[in-house]
This record gives sequence, C-alpha cells and structure tokens, in this order.
Amino acid sequence: MMIQNPVIPGMAPDPSILRVGATYYLATSTFHWTPGIQLFRSEDLANWELQGFGLTKEEADLRGTNTPAGIWAPQLSYDESSGRFWLIYSQMVNMSGREFNANTYAMWAESVEGPWSEPQFLTAIGFDPSLYHEAGRHYLAILEWETRTDYQAPGHIVIAEFDLEKGCIIGDWRRITHGFTTRGNAEAPQLYKREDYYYLIIAAGGTGYGHGVEIGRSRELFGPYEPHPSGEPILTSSPRHLFSLGNPDAGHFEMYNPHSSMQKAGHGSLVETPAGEWYMVHLMSRPLPGKLLNPLGRETALQQMCWTKAGWLELADGTNLAKMTIPAPVGIATGAKINHDIAEEFAGNHYFTGFMTPYRRQTPDWVNTQEKPGHLRIYGGDSFFSRNEPAIMGTRATAFHYTFETAVRFKPDHYSERAGMGLYYDCNNWLFVHLAFCEETATPYLTLTQACHGCRTEYVDIRIPVTDEPVELKLEYRWGTAFISYRQDTDWLPLREMLDVSYLSDEGVNGEPGEIGGFTGLFNFVGAIDAHQRDSYADFDYYRVTSQTQEN
Repeated sequence: MMIQNPVIPGMAPDPSILRVGATYYLATSTFHWTPGIQLFRSEDLANWELQGFGLTKEEADLRGTNTPAGIWAPQLSYDESSGRFWLIYSQMVNMSGREFNANTYAMWAESVEGPWSEPQFLTAIGFDPSLYHEAGRHYLAILEWETRTDYQAPGHIVIAEFDLEKGCIIGDWRRITHGFTTRGNAEAPQLYKREDYYYLIIAAGGTGYGHGVEIGRSRELFGPYEPHPSGEPILTSSPRHLFSLGNPDAGHFEMYNPHSSMQKAGHGSLVETPAGEWYMVHLMSRPLPGKLLNPLGRETALQQMCWTKAGWLELADGTNLAKMTIPAPVGIATGAKINHDIAEEFAGNHYFTGFMTPYRRQTPDWVNTQEKPGHLRIYGGDSFFSRNEPAIMGTRATAFHYTFETAVRFKPDHYSERAGMGLYYDCNNWLFVHLAFCEETATPYLTLTQACHGCRTEYVDIRIPVTDEPVELKLEYRWGTAFISYRQDTDWLPLREMLDVSYLSDEGVNGEPGEIGGFTGLFNFVGAIDAHQRDSYADFDYYRVTSQTQEN
C-alpha cells in the first residue's frame, strides 16, 4: 500500500506527531485563527481526521494580532515518569521591526485528547519550542531569536532544563548550534534519544523554497552535536546546495524545484510505529502551475525514514528528496484517502468542528445554531479589515479546484450592514460576495467587494436586486481563478467570471515588513458586517465545499 502526500491538505503547518498505542496524534500551527492548535488523529498515518483544538477557551487572546503571528509551532510529547501528555506552543505577539516577541506556554493532560490544563508560561526567549522528557527531568529546546545587528540570524538553538510544575528554568540556557549545514535559518528543534545518542532535528533554510530538515547527534544532551556527514539536509524538496548563513530571507525562490510538485519540505517531527518503522511528518507546499504562489499554504506531508548502520537518520530510499508517494507502514491497510469535502446543514446543536475564526473567539453571542434551528446565525461584526472582531466562520481550502456554496437570509437596514460568503487570507486580502442595503429602494441587493494588499475595491457595476429569500451563492475556485454565481428561486446566473484571486496565497499577500508575504493559507468563509448598531444578523441555510478534482 502507498500513501499519497499531502496527508493533511490545506493549512496544516509545523506538524508535531505522537503515537499512543496504535493511534497517532498530530498538532499544527493555527496563527491568527481560533480555536488555536489543530489536533488530528489517525490509525494508519495516511488518513487524518480533525478531532478538535488545543486552545478552546480563553487561553489566548489573538485580537489585534499581526498576521501571520498568533499560535506557532505546537509540540506534543509524553512524560513516562508522570504519565502526562504535554502540549507546548509559542504565541507570537509582535513581528514588527523583526523584533519578534513570542511567549511560550506548556499545558498537560492525562489523555492526549484532553482536557488540557491552563497554560503555564515558560519563556519569552524565542519560538518553535519542544519538550524532551528523561528520567523525570524535562528539557526545553527552542530558537533564541537574535535581534542584534551583525549577528547571525535568526539566532541559536538553545536548550535548558525546566521545572514544569513551577514553570521555571533550572540552571542556564545552553547555546547549541546555528545549524548543521550552510542553509542557515535554524529553527524548530526536536530532541530524540536512540541507543547511545541524542539526536537534534531542526528546520533550516527558511520556510520558503529552500526549506529542509537537518540533524546532528551527541552522546550528551547539551552537546556538542556533530552534523550529519553529508553536510546537507536529510530532507528537503530542493536538494541542490544552498549557502544562506546569516541571510534571514525566508523566500529563496531560486531554490524552486521544477521537477517536483512538492515544495518547501521542512520542519519535521519523528514517530516510530509499533512494528519499529520510522516516519517523519513535515510541512510542504504546492504552488499554482506556472507560478510561485501557494494558495493552500503549508500542508502536512509524511516520509518513510530509516537508520543507517552508522546510526544516522535518512529517507528510506537513501536520498534527501521528499516524495509525494511513500510506502505505508507494514501490516497497516490504508483505505481510500479521506474526503475533505464539507456538507454542513446546521441540523443539530453543534456545527462543523473545522470552522475557524480569525482573531476572535467563537461565542454564542455572535454565532450559533440555537436562535434559528437548522441555520447558522451570525451577528455582524467589524469590517473584514479589522484584526479585532470580524464575524467570520471559515474552513481551510484543501484543493485547487472546488465549489463552495451557501444560502443566506439577511434583512439589512443600513449601508454598513453586509452578509455573505467568500475567500479570506487575512485582514488585508479577501473576496466578499454579499448582500447590502440600497437606501433608494430600501431593499437588499447582491454585490461584490475585494481587498488586495489592504486596498478595497467595490464592484459598483454589480448591483443585483434581491427579490426572494434565501439567496443562494456559489463560488467555484479553479487554480487561482474564481467563478461566482447566484440563484433566487431560478437557475444559476453568473455574477462574476474569471476573477483572478491567485494573490490570495502565501507569496501573493503583503506580509509584515521584512517578511515574504505570509505563511498561513486560503480559507472559505461565511460572515457578516455591522458597522451600524451591531444588531443585524444573517442566517445561513447550509455550507458546502465539494472538490472537483483530485490533485497529486
């Protein structure tokens, strides 16, 4: 049996994997989206289902967050001495001036499925943390972010012992390495112990096209660590040599690999199967054909690994090039690849688990299925340019060709009240197909508004009177192009065709100064705006996303 990558399509970056018995769990970053920390589970490593989130209450306030700041690089671990599972993560609160400010927290639970304890603050030294447990002692590895001029960016990988009960450091931070190859940009350290060696796995080369996974080993936890004898990453999608020491550029577009549909492979995490096989999960991206734009963001992939006779980790085929198709674990039959389509009719008291919201928490005072059973009611919030309280319910885009449909009922009485559906990357970049209020006729009409790099475009040539409810809306996304149509108890009619939305991608948006765009991903959404009295609401009859093709 073979496994096809990505195993988790759409925004699922920085994966951390943990096996409990025969079940695998995986945590990924969520950035400015809430709830924070996606938690997936799998029985075969090929098919992953979203089981929930790690931050479901008021653990992290993301309102006002720079994007793509927020929740970065969670890690799952297990401490045998206490029988506790640990979830550690960083909350990036500032990216301006490249003085990244991140607070790192840890939570524990008796079961990897929770409930989790309240977060315990550990450090603000950097980001991408991981915990290593040994004989009742706990060690934290993390990137120490460098802010000084003329020092190698982004900084050292450091390790310290921690008292997790008290949340305090024991001794001092020990600087371990700037990286094990010439790619630089060392981050995301993970510690493992095998036989007589400690192994330190790190991400390198930036999160763009030069990304990779490096490894070093030592007989002592605090080093010194010797690098892999190849002098190159053990996993990457761009295997040619790169020298970028001291260069903080995360793009490295020159490292694009034209011979692979997988790009940006890096940021790995290891797991051993019950049969003793080794696999690595890592992030990856798939650009639009003929472009260096990645609308689906950074996805989760899987590679089969092995240990050499000399005690080094490498890909099972002996290369360092990440593959789109790999062998499944021995004795595990993988079925048809999981269907990521969504068909939510809002028939019960709970809506689809995968709904996420930028910046603010989902609370019943603005989104619920109780006030009008069989519908999702959304009360209007801030403009979608806001980083505080936009009323958006979104789901990750997981394919390059899909159809997104909904039906909306909305009775605005002011031009600042709007409701509908669309595509969303962040507060500066989105597409909104919506109902609005016409003062001349005192009736709703259907129109289109777009944001690109923070600039707003209102399609004043599109003004479709609304004569019947609900208004059904359909958006077909085809490889970076949107085709929009609507229906009012009639056949589907075109609203706008061949609209270029390829800029809604990691490289197409405007990131923080010094950054290469963003690194989150495209979302579909339904939502409402009320910059009037905050008393208007929209009712959505259904929410459907149907993939039209299967990508390799």
